[in-house]
Amino acid sequence: MEMTEKEEVVSKNFIEQIIEKDLQEGTYDTVCTRFPPEPNGYLHIGHAKSILLNYGLAQEYHGEFHMRFDDTNPTKEKTEFVDSIKEDIQWLGADWKDHLYFASDYFQQMYEGAIKLIKKGKAYVCDLTPDQIREYRGTLTEPGKNSPYRDRSVEENLALFEEMKNGVYADGEKVLRAKIDMASPNINMRDPIIYRVAHVSHHNTGDQWCIYPMYDYAHPVEDAIEGITHSICTLEFEDHRPLYDWVVRELEFEKPPKQIEFAKLYLTNVVTGKRYIKKLVEENIVDGWDDPRLVSLAALRRRGFTPESIQKFVSLCGVSKADNSVDYAMLEYCIREDLKQKAPRFMAVTDPLKLVIDNYPEDSIEYLDAPNNMENEALGSRKLPFGRELYIEREDFMEEPPKKYFRLFPGNEVRLMNAYFVKCVSFEKDENGNVTVVHCTYDPETKAGSGFTGRKVKGTIHWVCAKTAIEAEVRLYDNIIDEEKGVYNEDGTMNINENSLEVRKAFLEPAFSAAKPGDKYQFVREGFFCVDTRDTTQDRLVLNRIVSLKSSFKLPK
Repeated sequence: MEMTEKEEVVSKNFIEQIIEKDLQEGTYDTVCTRFPPEPNGYLHIGHAKSILLNYGLAQEYHGEFHMRFDDTNPTKEKTEFVDSIKEDIQWLGADWKDHLYFASDYFQQMYEGAIKLIKKGKAYVCDLTPDQIREYRGTLTEPGKNSPYRDRSVEENLALFEEMKNGVYADGEKVLRAKIDMASPNINMRDPIIYRVAHVSHHNTGDQWCIYPMYDYAHPVEDAIEGITHSICTLEFEDHRPLYDWVVRELEFEKPPKQIEFAKLYLTNVVTGKRYIKKLVEENIVDGWDDPRLVSLAALRRRGFTPESIQKFVSLCGVSKADNSVDYAMLEYCIREDLKQKAPRFMAVTDPLKLVIDNYPEDSIEYLDAPNNMENEALGSRKLPFGRELYIEREDFMEEPPKKYFRLFPGNEVRLMNAYFVKCVSFEKDENGNVTVVHCTYDPETKAGSGFTGRKVKGTIHWVCAKTAIEAEVRLYDNIIDEEKGVYNEDGTMNINENSLEVRKAFLEPAFSAAKPGDKYQFVREGFFCVDTRDTTQDRLVLNRIVSLKSSFKLPK
């Protein structure tokens, strides 16, 4: 029998295959995923992959998505970071509903879990210094050796751990370690530290605790308490999975979560590491975590990237087990694709040169019809003021042009976009030889939309009427890294591009008078721009270039 409809075959990634097998075999009745950031910095583009993956899986299998802060290290955590992370995730469209949690919500249960491990003979208090612990741990080729405190009795360990909790000991004086196997080929299993003393206030619990759980102990406990089914994390945690499984097994959780690792998202020639971004911020190389030259989600949002463009980018990157780097040009491709039909296309001149139409009436302003986006009629049209004096881009005039230069030069005729043909008749220079004014004449018969067919011109340039122009500050961004040298030197320093920001005074057509922070536009022939959300005021309009119009990037087939 011949098929009348084409069946669509949807390829499942390896995580989806694991989840579907678990559901079919009854390992879990439902799916529950989570995104568990540490509130010690702002999220970056790499985190977007994890957020959208975890949220997407919960949506796909009609399960739950949890938002949980892994706030187990108060020395590096701030409420500022908590707030920024929540804003980023909401902006991306991942809805945790009423499932917002903190690791610190479970400190009492984690403490009780540690007591249970001590009573089972699976944990002990150790007095070795951090250096001694490293020395006893061994190497990748040599086994570790037992701590001299490993065989303390259950009673002694319980008493010492209680004293740790009660603030008897200084930071680093004692730790609680899991008792596993100092000869394990996996160094993470060589009696890892699960609690340390830290006399520091916590952003959530204040001074209630002076002992804090280590991430590798806390994380599986949090997952298990919340009923997470699939704990999805990046590949660097693959060697930690045996410890994750050990913790949930020894604490005897029913239906413990399953850890699954996937490859991180790496972008070429981009700074993503929190400590490196922090350094750029602290050394005032950038103006904050949301500086548009960075790829923190706050920076991308401020620069003008949309949630839809990030979602498309993450989807194109896919999910795999193999680490690989993605060209930043793919991210730029995604924002161009998203904005090309959404953004109104208005005229703006970012490097202005005065153009005077000598035969145009001096005090006259006429209004021309112009579409707001030729690819999207739904965006409507506007009236464009036109007068005797205009601004054009400096690069659109040359005194001595090369071959195949079709813009303005002495004796040449071009079309002013949505307006008339103009012919260059002369120009003025200052004492330094710089062109300051270009003089033209116009042909009133050539008005756009008039049906004029008398002759053709090869060049069309954009312009802004000087009399009605709006002044604005325009920021043109380049990679903060010197791409020719790479991101990092051998000593860990970064190769900073000293020319990563260019600030220009621009002239915009009056349609920009309605611009609000966060609004996005295409500057005709220039690129996509966003009204800056931090520096724009009632009296000052600032626009960030999101991305230029031109790109050599092609989607792989």
